[in-house]
Amino acid sequence: MPAVESGTPACPDSADRWRRLALQLADMIPGAATIRVSLKDPQAVWPHPHARVWDVEGQPVELSRTRATVVARWIVRVWPDADWTRPHTLDLAMAVLTRSNSAAARRGR
Repeated sequence: MPAVESGTPACPDSADRWRRLALQLADMIPGAATIRVSLKDPQAVWPHPHARVWDVEGQPVELSRTRATVVARWIVRVWPDADWTRPHTLDLAMAVLTRSNSAAARRGR
């Protein structure tokens, strides 16, 4: 595998990519603990990447529509093999993506 100037592999393993993205998102969205990603933005009639964020107490963290789209796209790109026909939740502390259950999805979580 080719290496970049720093000597690290150009394509690090997936777990490292997951951790790096979780750290970047935590820095980008102060107070964020979990992020729910789907391809169904409630304000769009066509498929559109969308993210909603909650803090550790379960309170929503407000994002602009642009930032919500960017966050969703980053997560989808890092986990391309996930079944994106269903919403998923990213736990930032553990860098783990899990499929959201349908009841939580109906509530907007």
